[in-house]
Amino acid sequence: MTHHHDTNDQDLFPASRVSQVIHGDCRDPFSFLGMHTTASGSQVVRAFLPGASRVELLDDRNGGVVTTLALVHDWGFYGAHLPDHKIPFPYRFRAQFGSERVDFADPYQFPPVLGEVDTYLLAEGTHWRMHQVLGAHPRHLNGHHGVAFAVWAPNASRVSVVGHFNSWDGRRHPMRFRGECGVWELFIPGVQPGDIYKYEIKGPHNELLPLKMDPLAMYCEGPPGNATIIQAPSTYTWRDQAWMNQRAGNQPYDKPISIYEVHLASWRRKPEEDNRRLTYRELAAQLADYLRDTGFTHVELMPVSEHPFEGSWGYQPVGLFAPTHRFGEPDDFRFLVDELHLAGIGVFMDWVPGHFPTDDHGLGRFDGTALYEHDDPRRGFHPDWNTLIYNYGRKEVTNFLIANAIYWLESFHLDGLRVDAVASMLYHDYARQDGEWIPNHFGGKENLEAVEFIKLLNSKVYELGTGAITIAEESTAWPMVSRPVDHGGLGFGFKWNMGWMNDTISYMRKDPIHRCHHHNLLTFGMLYGFHENFILPLSHDEVVHGKGSLLDQMSGDSWQKFANLRTYYTFLWTYPGKKILFMGCEFAQGRQWNHDISLDWHLLDGVPQHQEIWRLVRDLNRMYAEIPSLHQKDNDPSGFEWIECNDSENSVLSWIRRGNTPGEVVIVCNFTPVVRHHYRLGVNIPGTYQERFNSDSHGYGGSNTGNGGEVTTEAIGAHGRPHSLSLTLPPLGALVLVSPIPPSASVPIDSTSGNGTSTDTTSASTVPNSPAGQPSSTTEESPSGMAPGLVVGRLSSGGTGVDQNSWSQRAFNGPPPGNEEAPPALAPEEAVGSGRIVCLVCGKPFKSLASHLKSHQLDGTQYRDRFNLPQDYPLKAVSVGSRRKN
Repeated sequence: MTHHHDTNDQDLFPASRVSQVIHGDCRDPFSFLGMHTTASGSQVVRAFLPGASRVELLDDRNGGVVTTLALVHDWGFYGAHLPDHKIPFPYRFRAQFGSERVDFADPYQFPPVLGEVDTYLLAEGTHWRMHQVLGAHPRHLNGHHGVAFAVWAPNASRVSVVGHFNSWDGRRHPMRFRGECGVWELFIPGVQPGDIYKYEIKGPHNELLPLKMDPLAMYCEGPPGNATIIQAPSTYTWRDQAWMNQRAGNQPYDKPISIYEVHLASWRRKPEEDNRRLTYRELAAQLADYLRDTGFTHVELMPVSEHPFEGSWGYQPVGLFAPTHRFGEPDDFRFLVDELHLAGIGVFMDWVPGHFPTDDHGLGRFDGTALYEHDDPRRGFHPDWNTLIYNYGRKEVTNFLIANAIYWLESFHLDGLRVDAVASMLYHDYARQDGEWIPNHFGGKENLEAVEFIKLLNSKVYELGTGAITIAEESTAWPMVSRPVDHGGLGFGFKWNMGWMNDTISYMRKDPIHRCHHHNLLTFGMLYGFHENFILPLSHDEVVHGKGSLLDQMSGDSWQKFANLRTYYTFLWTYPGKKILFMGCEFAQGRQWNHDISLDWHLLDGVPQHQEIWRLVRDLNRMYAEIPSLHQKDNDPSGFEWIECNDSENSVLSWIRRGNTPGEVVIVCNFTPVVRHHYRLGVNIPGTYQERFNSDSHGYGGSNTGNGGEVTTEAIGAHGRPHSLSLTLPPLGALVLVSPIPPSASVPIDSTSGNGTSTDTTSASTVPNSPAGQPSSTTEESPSGMAPGLVVGRLSSGGTGVDQNSWSQRAFNGPPPGNEEAPPALAPEEAVGSGRIVCLVCGKPFKSLASHLKSHQLDGTQYRDRFNLPQDYPLKAVSVGSRRKN
């Protein structure tokens, strides 16, 4: 039924245009809806307001009623001709919906949302901060508060915003199409943060698609709704500026990087509250404390991007710009990152640009065409994961992905992105049989478009100059993955060493009696060990899909499993490369990881074997960080030297690690349960070596077989070296031996402690019974079988006449037991103020220890306690505030 408004209504309200609006087929709503000047110079107003029984037009300048709109079509199309108004004016509608009367501004009187620069960059595919213009952004426009929506859907015939604010009716708010960049946009006054919405899209053939979530959503609701939640601009106040400033000036390659991989949903839960997950803010304090106690330098979060299916662990994301709703809002995630930074912990996030799920509300056939993915399933579909593959040859898609990477790094202060499944991106034939893939234009299997995308991604990340890094999970022999783009590489900062992981775990699964036949599994990795900047991963993939826990995968009976694990961990922490360990492995969780429940923290509360493994990992972390030789040249061949890599008969490996300062660290691993007495090992530097670490220590659950804390070289050549050590090798055990300072060196050796465990004696006797790090109900002595005294200082050359090597092996309270020939202890006053003693924290000489400690944010009491110095050690207490760096 049609109501005629005046004699010219067929010109002002043509039936065909009205029909397009009421049927949701209006591609260009701004050309028809709203206020327009007619051919005669008067104004006409048109509005589609289904459900309204009366609509009035108000002058927005004074609030006065101009006229009552006529019902042009009984489906809710209203209009009015204003013959006396020659100039458009700002207006509002007052509509009656049942018993409710509502005043609101008409969206179709507002100007375009996107500016010329934005449309140009979007069309060019170089809008690296597209999150600032696409998506939903609260704005104040022409005196009205509302939200500006913008979405890329170039092949759609119509796109509408739908939500509670328009009864999810796609006919109400069709958007303006910006053909120059393929984006649809609309400012809707009155919509506000907290409102939920989706996009209703008709494809190129006018087919109605499933409702779509905003690809630039910054916050989402969970299944089954999966709608986007409008976010106000973040007001979070960051407190980590010192961390960010320090990070920007650092190169990570010569720094210790020991990463703890975390799945937030199952790290720890609240069993007393229906097994609920912790929130981002609850995780912040507990995780930061636990990581600091356990000695990890970084945490890697399994994907926190929004994902519909819990069982994907986040690796099939639909909301790349949205931290998952499961633990809180985006600012809560910022708080988590902030707290970790304040605790001195770096934060990496798994990032998934390789594929996305086929869920109807996601990116798949977003505008009715293969927009983000390839149309041909031989290029656009992953048969292994039933997911869709991004079309890296499309500039708008690579812009979307790179802008997303930059968004996480800038908006959430992340320290790096670990890029998932890089191999699946690099090869067209990944997980495919012959005939199931399409070669590149040279006939090869390499995905050349993906290669260019990866290079551009890494270039843009490192151009930020913030110190953030990228890490590739890449499982093939693709060359130069972690080499700069301008040198022909892919440009990643680091690459996971999947080959090392596969080989070494395979070795550890074998019975020791057979290991002699598989010795190459341990040594092969060194043939390519410095071709990339490697990270050695023991990740979540190694404790799922029926593999069992790492403890489970070790061979032997219960004692041997733990001993094997201790040796394997020592091998990992002393082998060249940065480290990553999946949560739960640090205390040898016995069962395979289950993403639906918490880790087995009860094992850490009261089971000695698991407490001992935790203590071992803690001490390995601290030793790795404290001895520069174990991390400064992780990716430099000059920092590594085999001593004996061919002793397959005894299944023993030995090697040397070096840093930038004089001295060497010798590592020996015995992979059989046989004690090896008088095992002769050639070394380069003569003198007494400290037994800095022994995985067989009683404190770690071992048999306490070792070398009494130190061993001195003999002038007997071995392994092509003029000096050698006669060692006792513990069963299924590993030793770390720190050399004396070479006589010609003027700089102290880079070890900072001779104790077999941590130098932090305040925590050496406690094991956290929860991530909060509460003390155990019982205390234990530090592992014995280790060096029997703490090194409290090192002499540089030209000392007091006391031999520097002897000095470095004793404490202030006298020589080590059994070494009666050692020089008498120096009085404390002889050791201070002479410039001949170096700081145990950083290895640098000091003249005034009290003033030097300010640089470490330590006071004198902390320094004495940390290194077990006598209470009469002469220094002044220096107060540096409540937050101190340990």
